[in-house]
Amino acid sequence: MSTIQIEQIRDDLTWRIRHEAMYPDLPLEAVKLDDDAEGTHFGLYADDQLSSVISIFNEGTVYRFRKFATTVDAQGKGYGTALLKHIIEYVTCMGATMLWCNARVSATPFYEKFGFIKTNKTSRNHNIDFVIMELQLDN
Repeated sequence: MSTIQIEQIRDDLTWRIRHEAMYPDLPLEAVKLDDDAEGTHFGLYADDQLSSVISIFNEGTVYRFRKFATTVDAQGKGYGTALLKHIIEYVTCMGATMLWCNARVSATPFYEKFGFIKTNKTSRNHNIDFVIMELQLDN
């Protein structure tokens, strides 16, 4: 079993994993967000290797996570689950009333396990279908 550690990281440390896991056929610039500097970024290290990343942004008590990615070789090991649980706890402690994301439609069953609910807001980007999913928090 791997030793895992989750910590806050710089935005530029997320880019390699975002690129590899999300859009490997696009230029690296495609995974950088205009507002990365304003976000709070977390990384999950498995045996000292950065394996999963997530970026969160907030407006008041509403938090959004973006660019949630796990390296291809680390997928299916529970790292994404551990990181998402950490983020839910983190934003709850920060006083969040809602956490939301623009999820790949193919990933909706994963988010539903955490209580996220699909909305009717959908989009398509880079030939991938997305749906906004929301998690109401008790704060």
